[in-house]
Amino acid sequence: MKIAVVTDSTAYLTPAQVQAAGVTVVPIPVILDGNVYDEGKDITSAAFYEKLRGAKTFPNTSQPPLGEMLKLYQNLANEGYDTILSIHLASTISGFVNTLKAAASEVQNAKVVVYDSQITVILMGELVLTAARMAQAGADIDTIVAALDDLRATIGEYFIVNDLQNLVRGGRLSNAAGFIGGMLKIKPLLTFDDDSHKIVAFEKIRSLKKAYGRVEDLFEAALATVDYPVKAWIIDANDPEAGDAWLAEMQARFPAVNWGRSYFGPVIGTHLGEKAIALAWIRDQAATR
Repeated sequence: MKIAVVTDSTAYLTPAQVQAAGVTVVPIPVILDGNVYDEGKDITSAAFYEKLRGAKTFPNTSQPPLGEMLKLYQNLANEGYDTILSIHLASTISGFVNTLKAAASEVQNAKVVVYDSQITVILMGELVLTAARMAQAGADIDTIVAALDDLRATIGEYFIVNDLQNLVRGGRLSNAAGFIGGMLKIKPLLTFDDDSHKIVAFEKIRSLKKAYGRVEDLFEAALATVDYPVKAWIIDANDPEAGDAWLAEMQARFPAVNWGRSYFGPVIGTHLGEKAIALAWIRDQAATR
């Protein structure tokens, strides 16, 4: 069995990670003021946020062309891959996964397995890297998918956003009612609901400092419930100084955690808005191998 691993640009993997893992990354398009940009290809994160501040219209995203995806799959099949594992952002924030599932049978001479990460950003990236490593080691597709299911179940995350305008307009927030008013005076905390896998707002915090403190306490409580090592990231939407400062604080408070830094690129930044920041974590695969 020869397995190819495909993902999309919202995994926010570095070029070095992509090359080492041998995965194929498909860019997700972002539309801003009528211009279409392929994330990670046509526009950098810094350039996107700069354009966003002066944008005349609300940005949005779209799915990669289905024809291009089928062509990619077929090319991989023609290269000798008999199985293609395609891991993508949560179906609750994009219809991409369901589009691919409906068309996967059209690929000749290869089985296409479309996997809903139920998340996005670097957390999805960890699922992708795990799948690629297992494929390179010779694991079969059922073993890889089972391992991804187990790893996905260890994911946790909290987002702090300046307001909910982007998520509400884009239809990505499932419980917007009750959280919209007075956004300038509060910092909403968001997470992916464990049951529905939708983005939900669950608390209103009166200041950014208190929001950080609340997320740290929630993270501490989550750590107390697990018996495995944890890898965590501070993720920012074009606010690297704040991200670096929070990372330093978290490293001091939780030295046993394997810490990293990542970012919200144009696609996810379209929905969360500039200056959003998050704490995200998953079981540390490197420590358990």
